[in-house]
Amino acid sequence: MDNDSALAAFAALSQSTRLDVFRLLVKAGGGGMSAGDISDTLNVRQNTMSANLSVLARSGLIRSQREGRTIRYFADMDGMRGLLGFLMEDCCGGRPELCQPVLNELGCACEATPSDLKA
Repeated sequence: MDNDSALAAFAALSQSTRLDVFRLLVKAGGGGMSAGDISDTLNVRQNTMSANLSVLARSGLIRSQREGRTIRYFADMDGMRGLLGFLMEDCCGGRPELCQPVLNELGCACEATPSDLKA
């Protein structure tokens, strides 16, 4: 991840609704959530939610998958790991291998890929 990508991710998370969406999708895990369910859960109008989802998607923190007439959204764990890795890149006095256990802990066994969801 480079500076521009990290700044886009931080900018996306710096707004309350988008931060709530990201945290909700992390909590939802591999099943993700439809845009309507996200709007209903957070009590946000759908057109407002659509704009917020677009910002998060452009930042690389969430991804989407079309399912018929609906779109399901997922936290992009690779994007999150990339951001956290970027923050920790120069940690530990120039010995990033010392931080690797922290990055490994961030891996989530509950992740599912889009192909897993079709099975």
